[in-house]
Amino acid sequence: MVWVLGIIGVIVVFLWLTYNGLVTARMRVKEAWAGIDVQLKRRFDLIPNLVETVKGYASHEKTVFENVTKARTAAMAGGSVAEQAEANNMLTGALKSLFAVAEAYPDLKAQANFQQLQSELSDTEDKIAYARQFYNTNVLDYNTKIQVFPTVLIAGMFGFKAEEFFEAEEAAREAVKVSFSDAPKTEEKPAQ
Repeated sequence: MVWVLGIIGVIVVFLWLTYNGLVTARMRVKEAWAGIDVQLKRRFDLIPNLVETVKGYASHEKTVFENVTKARTAAMAGGSVAEQAEANNMLTGALKSLFAVAEAYPDLKAQANFQQLQSELSDTEDKIAYARQFYNTNVLDYNTKIQVFPTVLIAGMFGFKAEEFFEAEEAAREAVKVSFSDAPKTEEKPAQ
């Protein structure tokens, strides 16, 4: 009789520890997603200032500004992890185009406000990359936990589901192609 109670006690402790471990892993995934969300919001806040700064120098680049605005709006809309990843990949591509346009304007590149915004956005992009990596590491740990034996039995009983990775699309990994064939030529001022 005592050994039966001992076996039941071991099973209860095992279930308790396994369940709590799964809950902890799921909460780490949510925490990591919140870290990505914070950095994305910071990025969204910087973009309008950057666009307005560039607009002052390159107002005829209407399509680039519209693309950045549309991509920002789509990224802010939220949705699943896969939808967020896709929207943010589009936004990254649009920002690359915006910076490529800025390259054609030496006066803009020299402006302190533009340099500060570019630096802040670059710093934010680095933080987003780190947050994505941290999130994906936590998703890997969690997904592995719910798929290995004997934890898979407990995970199935309590409805633990696999989480999505925050991945870049193949198209987002390619370099953005920008053409300046229609870009205005800046005239050089004669030396005085």
